[in-house]
Amino acid sequence: MSNTVTTAVPAAQEPMKFKKPSQVKEIWRRFRKNKGSMVGLILLAFIVLVLIFADFIVPYEDGIVQNLALKNQAPSAEHWFGLDSYGRDLFSRVIHGGRTSLGVAVLATISSCIVGSALGAIAGYFGGKVDMIIMRGLDIFMSVPDILFTMAVVVAMGTTFANLIFALTLAYFTNYVRLVRSQILSLSEVEYVEAARAGGSGSARIIISHILPNAMGVIIINTTLNVAKIILYESTLGFLGLGMPPPAPEWGLIISEAREFMRTAPHILLFPALAIVLTACSVNLVGDGLRDAMDPHLKS
Repeated sequence: MSNTVTTAVPAAQEPMKFKKPSQVKEIWRRFRKNKGSMVGLILLAFIVLVLIFADFIVPYEDGIVQNLALKNQAPSAEHWFGLDSYGRDLFSRVIHGGRTSLGVAVLATISSCIVGSALGAIAGYFGGKVDMIIMRGLDIFMSVPDILFTMAVVVAMGTTFANLIFALTLAYFTNYVRLVRSQILSLSEVEYVEAARAGGSGSARIIISHILPNAMGVIIINTTLNVAKIILYESTLGFLGLGMPPPAPEWGLIISEAREFMRTAPHILLFPALAIVLTACSVNLVGDGLRDAMDPHLKS
């Protein structure tokens, strides 16, 4: 009787599946590798949280409570940043002034980004006479220095929160027009755009759904870096007396009021200046990190 040998056939193994990380996770992974950018992000997050919860942190509302008998008092346990030339708590004024300065900077950046991106997309996509009209009008705006143009608009319209945003928007939207236009020119002839056009999609749908999303990386980076610039511009306007009218707290205005006390009470100038420097530096560090993280040539 012969022996029958049974050989076990191994079951077919399922192919290994590799899940490609999402683009956002990949950007965050590369962003975290930049220590300077992480320091900037932590610092910026701390500043934003302090400004959001300012009403629960500062001891005096907007720093408008005056005590002339104690004016120019140095920092103490009761008044962390000391008192200004009107006897107002400087810590409260710097914190609430940050709300104004950063609020104007963020809103002006967003509005200038929307206006400039829309005009740049239209100019780059349609070309021809439309492109010529938009770009020649842009040349007129860019022929005047940004700060001078902003000052002229504020003087003509008045110093209010809305007017500051409007003036800074007009001064900064030009940066986005040329940036987005160049991106649109390079993207408008790619295959997926041609396919969408052949499928009957309208121009607005193609620009919004297919072209702008692929240009968002450059737009986001430029927007982040512009926040720091507009903070400095807004503070400059406040220093020149073209920002929010006093006694509203504003970093540039606080520095302007502290000029004559630079020797006798330097703390009045030091703390708002330090707030401007730290905020602008943190935003720039975040912007630099985003630029490196979103650059496809730096992928590892």
